[in-house]
Amino acid sequence: MKISHCLLFLWFSCAAANADELHLIVSGKSIHFGTDTSFNEQNWGLGFEYDFEQKNSWIPLITGASFKDSLENTSDYLGGGTKRRFLLGDDPEGMHLDAGVIGFVMTRQDYKNNDPFLGALPFISVGNSRVAVNIIYVPEIVPKMVAFVYFQATFKLAEF
Repeated sequence: MKISHCLLFLWFSCAAANADELHLIVSGKSIHFGTDTSFNEQNWGLGFEYDFEQKNSWIPLITGASFKDSLENTSDYLGGGTKRRFLLGDDPEGMHLDAGVIGFVMTRQDYKNNDPFLGALPFISVGNSRVAVNIIYVPEIVPKMVAFVYFQATFKLAEF
């Protein structure tokens, strides 16, 4: 089964889960470091992030998306992880900084010919209770990739 089919199944299944928030992800921009190669840095795509109920300052989550990668191919991922929330003020609905890690399964045309592979990446997110910006760091992976940061916007769709 393709990851995109799994994403749709998981997204529709989330409505039945006992959880907290569903977010729309809009993928958009990457910035590559230390290379003269011209990469696609307009990585448009859509996905979801489902944040389960916060326990203390920790929020478990599942996420998935489909987007145009740095070589203009479609990439899909599905994963889960956790993030720690730091409030940037007294209002729980106000500004926050999240720091976390995502483990995922991904497909890429230029890596293993679209066969799924596993990965894990650190991220931070800055925003409020309605809108945030995710910033994901992808380190240099020898021999093919250069380091880059990847930006996504998230928009809260529903609370459960």
